[in-house]
Amino acid sequence: MLKPIIYRLGQQPKLSLKRFFIGLGLFAIAVAFIAWGYYHQPWVQIIGLVFLAPALFFAGWGYLGIFANRFSQVIATINPVVEFDDNDKPK
Repeated sequence: MLKPIIYRLGQQPKLSLKRFFIGLGLFAIAVAFIAWGYYHQPWVQIIGLVFLAPALFFAGWGYLGIFANRFSQVIATINPVVEFDDNDKPK
């Protein structure tokens, strides 16, 4: 039941890495706004919190895809597909 979901989430590792880096960049921007607001203008912290929500979403979504890709490789190693030929003699 979980195997198709894991394979679907992990089938595009480059896109997952791109999403993770987008989330990481947005997180850095959010932290910068929050820190600036702490020392100078308090209302700037609200902008930082607005950036924080999509940052966590994209970083989490990207990391989930990266993890699913790695985990699908482990599943494929543990449960190899048995290949057989229909024309083989029965044993």
